[in-house]
Amino acid sequence: MDVAGNISFRIVEQHNDRVVGEMPVEAGLLNPFGTAHAGAILWFADVCATALAFGNRDMTEGISGFPLAVSLNANVLSNQKDGVFRATARFVKKGRRLTVVRTVVTGADGKLIAEVTTTHIPA
Repeated sequence: MDVAGNISFRIVEQHNDRVVGEMPVEAGLLNPFGTAHAGAILWFADVCATALAFGNRDMTEGISGFPLAVSLNANVLSNQKDGVFRATARFVKKGRRLTVVRTVVTGADGKLIAEVTTTHIPA
């Protein structure tokens, strides 16, 4: 069985204490039931959390201090078939060796889609 997908998103806000991203719900990330694949939702939340933990620095391959996710806890609470997801990542704890980020993903009309908490250490 061949399977192909496509995930695209953009960071629409990046601040010292918050990152906001938007991801369109498109055919390339739908599961066989026609809703967004949970893995795509988690990937989106993780990338926004990583952007927050890394700060405004440029991400390049092999860079020192990249915030490696070592733990991810997720609750997928709802889903949708189209529209846009919005992820807002905020610090729970910002440390030199350990950073914890909570990312809330919402959908149409602010509906709660997922709550994701990630723990990062510098690589």
